Amino acid sequence: MTYSVAVSGASGYAGGEILRLLADHPDMEIRTVTAHSNAGQPLVDHQPHLRSLAHLTLQDTTPEILSGHDIVFLALPHGQSGQYTDALGDAPLVIDAGADHRLTSASAWDAFYGGAFHEPWTYGVPELLVDGVKQREHLRGATRIAAPGCNASTVSLSLAPGVAAGVIDPADIVSVLAVGPSGAGKSLKTNLLGSEILGTANPYAVGGTHRHIPEIRQALAAASGADAASIRISFTPVLVPMSRGILATSTAPIVDGATDAQIRDAWQSAYGDETFVQLLPEGRFPRTADVLGANTALIGLAIDRAANRVTVVTAVDNLVKGTAGAAIQSMNIALGLPENRALSVNGVAP
Repeated sequence: MTYSVAVSGASGYAGGEILRLLADHPDMEIRTVTAHSNAGQPLVDHQPHLRSLAHLTLQDTTPEILSGHDIVFLALPHGQSGQYTDALGDAPLVIDAGADHRLTSASAWDAFYGGAFHEPWTYGVPELLVDGVKQREHLRGATRIAAPGCNASTVSLSLAPGVAAGVIDPADIVSVLAVGPSGAGKSLKTNLLGSEILGTANPYAVGGTHRHIPEIRQALAAASGADAASIRISFTPVLVPMSRGILATSTAPIVDGATDAQIRDAWQSAYGDETFVQLLPEGRFPRTADVLGANTALIGLAIDRAANRVTVVTAVDNLVKGTAGAAIQSMNIALGLPENRALSVNGVAP
């Protein structure tokens, strides 16, 4: 069967990455691409690397244009997806790459986003531990999927095994992330100009203000069965001069009595059979270069007995495993297709 696909926000980074992956998917036919201010222009004027899609022209983003497809991807700024999802009730499968359907708590949405709150959809991180099973079990047959925030899924995948196994204390998590500016989208912003980010590292959303914090707390609470209020995280992202990628360094206290073997086994048991989330051998740690263009999260684990903390270093490509790859992987599961279809574990080097 060939599925017809529409992609909104097709002129942006997330939309472009969704299209890049879909272009090599044998079961998908990309029929419609939409944008706002760029409507009426050839797609390749904005995504010149997508040569196989040169025949497509950007159309207006309206419910009427998006409807009538088997699958609709929404790659829109936060707070804009809801107005379309409400009108796409007849679409067989809708996948939102924005934040509008990620959070289960209306109060958390009000505190970090504001505006209208929309119902939570099935969260699109298949490898995440949820109530003793993997999230992929909830994705099978899903018709509405919320793709994750890139920083949020990276930190959640980093720590969920230890939280679920009870070997680390989620009440004192510290995460510092080096991130590429593509995660902020394509809109012109002075702080994202090349002259502003080249040769420097710039912290932002410091002091508990980043919008991905409630998403992390929600995911880790689901992994542990605890209340989200019991999950406390100090989260500091830092923009660095690489176009794409996340290197997340997360630490948490070791629970009394947890042995080194139990700690490492928590992550090995969680990810030992996974294709796209891989625990590196002891003493090895990933680089963002190792996952460039791949749907892979590589994890390095250290046990620091002097500080009585576990340190987890995780590398992902924020546009692939962090966003578009997670969306395609979740789509494959929902449709009963091979989970790895059109997705690669191999990065691009050098």
